[in-house]
Amino acid sequence: MSTGLIALIDDVVGLAKVAAASLDDAAAQATRAGAKAAGVVVDDAAVTPRYVVGLAAERELPIVGRIAMGSLKNKLLYLLPAALFLSLVAPWAITPLLMLGGAFLCYEGAEKLYEAIWPHAPGHGHGGDGVVPAGTPAEVEEQRVSGAIQTDLILSAEIMAITLSTVAATTSSFWTQALVLAIVGTGITLVVYGAVALIVKADDVGLSLAQNETPVSSILGLRAGGNPPGGADRALRPVTKGIGRGLVIGMPYFLKALSIIGTAAMLWVGGGIIIHGLEEFGFTAIGHAVHDFAAAVGHAVPAVSAVLEWLVAAAAAGLLGIAVGAVLIPLVHNVAMPAVAKLRG
Repeated sequence: MSTGLIALIDDVVGLAKVAAASLDDAAAQATRAGAKAAGVVVDDAAVTPRYVVGLAAERELPIVGRIAMGSLKNKLLYLLPAALFLSLVAPWAITPLLMLGGAFLCYEGAEKLYEAIWPHAPGHGHGGDGVVPAGTPAEVEEQRVSGAIQTDLILSAEIMAITLSTVAATTSSFWTQALVLAIVGTGITLVVYGAVALIVKADDVGLSLAQNETPVSSILGLRAGGNPPGGADRALRPVTKGIGRGLVIGMPYFLKALSIIGTAAMLWVGGGIIIHGLEEFGFTAIGHAVHDFAAAVGHAVPAVSAVLEWLVAAAAAGLLGIAVGAVLIPLVHNVAMPAVAKLRG
């Protein structure tokens, strides 16, 4: 009996080791897939704060929370089963669909670049142009949340497609693919909308700090009864006021920088997806040219060769993304949009 018990324990330990190795593998693949989806993630974080512009401050976090739940539903209830079904039934379609997503990223990035250079009418690209729609506050909030979730569906589809392409290339296990997709979808949603919540409330926190004459007493709950500022308050007050003013003044610039980074990342990721997709279909000339040029630049400065190679490859992918997006802009505006308008009409 003791021998059988020891054998059973040994089997359980062996299964636990296999499970732990599978979880480690899934976590590693989720990390790689999440890194490849960086362009979409940054753009999502840059776009979402616009949906709370012009709305009551006390409704900002609830709105972000509703959008986050909608995003999680998009990823886990709709896109994850669709991605797994695609992986089982038509794995050959993953690369073409991924390239379509990459082309969409190129279009969005080029559109934002075009808008920055030649501003035109609002309403292009993502829906958060800062214009508050008409209606009661509840109706406005509902419109904003609905629009944000619809936009998120496109971005989430790109994230899940990138994740599926990454994990499908390294494992054939259905359950590993499902686990990685769930980890990436949930993790990215928490990271993006957690960051968005911090961003949209940063100016309120900054204003509170800038106006607070008793920072230490406020933290310790000693302001009741009109207590005058203590020595610690007077010593810390210049620091907290400076931080507060810095947040109030700096957040618009931070959002602008985040938008620029998001646009660059979209072009880089979109162009890179198209390059790798073309290589899978046998068109390797662009990929080889980019790789050879990046390697030559890296060899010229061995001390930072890896960094230079990455920068050159990313810049080349970004330039290709701009070129693809420039071709797509007139097609979308002059062909696709009028066709969709006619269908809706």
